[in-house]
Amino acid sequence: MSSHTSTHTHGMWLGLLGVGIFALTLPLTRLAVGTTDAPLMSGLFVAMGRAVAAAGLSAVWLAWTRAPWPKAQDWSPLAMTAFGVVLGFPLLTSVAMRHVEAVHASVIVGVLPLATAAVGALLHRQRPSLRFWACAGLGSALVVLYAVLRSSDGGLSLHPADALLLAAMLCAAVGYGYGARLSQHMQAEHVICWALLLALPVTLPLAAWSWPTESLPASAWGAFAYVAVFSMWLGFFAWYRGLALGGTVRVSQVQLAQPFLSMLFAVPLLGESLDAATVGFGLAVVATVFIGKRMPVAAPHIPSHTHTTRSPT
Repeated sequence: MSSHTSTHTHGMWLGLLGVGIFALTLPLTRLAVGTTDAPLMSGLFVAMGRAVAAAGLSAVWLAWTRAPWPKAQDWSPLAMTAFGVVLGFPLLTSVAMRHVEAVHASVIVGVLPLATAAVGALLHRQRPSLRFWACAGLGSALVVLYAVLRSSDGGLSLHPADALLLAAMLCAAVGYGYGARLSQHMQAEHVICWALLLALPVTLPLAAWSWPTESLPASAWGAFAYVAVFSMWLGFFAWYRGLALGGTVRVSQVQLAQPFLSMLFAVPLLGESLDAATVGFGLAVVATVFIGKRMPVAAPHIPSHTHTTRSPT
């Protein structure tokens, strides 16, 4: 196995680890915010509070590793990363999760791989093959088909929360794309740490303002702790490094497995149901991930008259 292939394989495994961590985000966010009939934490507090907690951990990590300050040209991509994955995605999903079940929301997450691949291709000037896009489209189509089939029994009804979830997916794709771009020359863990600190002037006052005033069960605080430490911080250590090593367009396809992992987690955590159709669609979607991994993704084109060395993607 060549070093190039080994690097890409390592990136895929790190991406899968990140997806495994992120797969618990929706079920545990639902556990933290509660339902419309039994509300717990507000979506605003879960989103802003988790970012503040992760920012505190980030400050310690950056100091301990003696991380250099970002370069001047890195602040704008860091701001886009913060907008996408520190502010946009957490806030939109946290608000939506009070109104929809985790299984319902996990289906909507199925559009994320295609969105991430599209953003990554634009940012990194990669040229995915038609066969790659066919695999990505097939996986996303399977997810949409599953959603349509489930809607017949009321499992996926038209709700404004769906629009919030779709907007959250767009935010996540932008944050993933810019974060992966920064991870090409910054340590992956430093990217999310600096993004969290950059957003602190927004997240800290909002978290303080929305702090819960009533007593909450330990399960809600436990779920909040997970999304703060793992979903908002440690998961990105693996995810951004995986995107940088394996390429954003290719590694993003691992996300196709995330909706179904979330569904599996939602069963024991929230008591939601899982049937044969869900398992069947899950297996089919996961298959497209491995097929898509083998489809060619061209590196950025560099004119032959220049002497610039092509950097790996």
